[in-house]
Amino acid sequence: MELAVIRCDGSHRLEGDGEFVGYANRYLQHLWTRAFQPTTIRAYAYDLLNFGRFLTERNLAVSDVQPAHLFDYLDWQLSHRAGATRGHIVHIGARAVAASTMNRRIAAVRGFYSYAKTAGLIDNDPVPAGRRSSGFRAARHGLLSHLGPGRHRHGGRLVRQPQRLPESLDPDDVSAFLADLRTYRDRSIVLLMLLGGLRSAEVRTLRLADVDMALSQVRVVGKGDKERVVPVDDVFFRECAAYLQRERPKGCRTPECFVVLRGPTTGRAMTEAGLRSIFRAHRLSSGAARVRPHRLRHTYGTELAAAGVDLLSLRELMGHSSPETTASYVHLSAASLAREYAAARKVIDQ
Repeated sequence: MELAVIRCDGSHRLEGDGEFVGYANRYLQHLWTRAFQPTTIRAYAYDLLNFGRFLTERNLAVSDVQPAHLFDYLDWQLSHRAGATRGHIVHIGARAVAASTMNRRIAAVRGFYSYAKTAGLIDNDPVPAGRRSSGFRAARHGLLSHLGPGRHRHGGRLVRQPQRLPESLDPDDVSAFLADLRTYRDRSIVLLMLLGGLRSAEVRTLRLADVDMALSQVRVVGKGDKERVVPVDDVFFRECAAYLQRERPKGCRTPECFVVLRGPTTGRAMTEAGLRSIFRAHRLSSGAARVRPHRLRHTYGTELAAAGVDLLSLRELMGHSSPETTASYVHLSAASLAREYAAARKVIDQ
């Protein structure tokens, strides 16, 4: 049986034969027990699926893996990418996978082996601990130590990854995309990302009871089950009120705010695939090819930072765990730098 990721009891696990599948599913169940977000578990499942395919192709058991195999795994990723059809592998040449994706997969494998060693499934953890230089450092101990507090966020990367500013969107693209949307629900979703900075998963799991029309704010449960209250512009609440009055099925008892409007699943909470489908369709029809959920969130953060919102407030509004993530939004435009330089020169000349 070919390896695949399936949804099971509200979480995700691997489907297939062999020792690796059993160990990986024990790890994913462990993450579920520790109340990791379903989206996080899903991401780990797909990353482990990729590693499992590498092990199968190399005919390696979990305990056979040595540090050199992990570097071989990096090379393997550059020439392999999962195709659209499950289990299909397409050879597409160098740089098939972004450096960030490779580092994320190594982080998943590192967590898997850390768990396997702690649980007594293997004797040694073969995953090298990356650092900013080309050498190695002493390994940190403890289950999921790669995610532990106090560690430099770039410390576990084996592949050099460029540091880029968050990608915000051009106002014309956002306007074209919004104008192309045909339902109040879809406009409400996009406005919530653009004017409230919500992640796509936060929008999908937003409860109707947490939309406060009177105070113009929403209560959001983000990563790590951290709650925050986000004020949102009234234009969102007008669209949302119209959606609730005209589009949401009468008598719908689904606790989530945004539900499917037609078809056999009418009234059920919107799925990740459903949300992706909406964005994909309207990117094509509107011509706003760069509009994606996380770029709407980046646009929100960038505009607030440019307006002078302090870092602590911005961090709270966006639900960031790390202040470094929030700080990445605080960058000056060329025009801002020119103004600051001109002001400084004026003071010096005096």
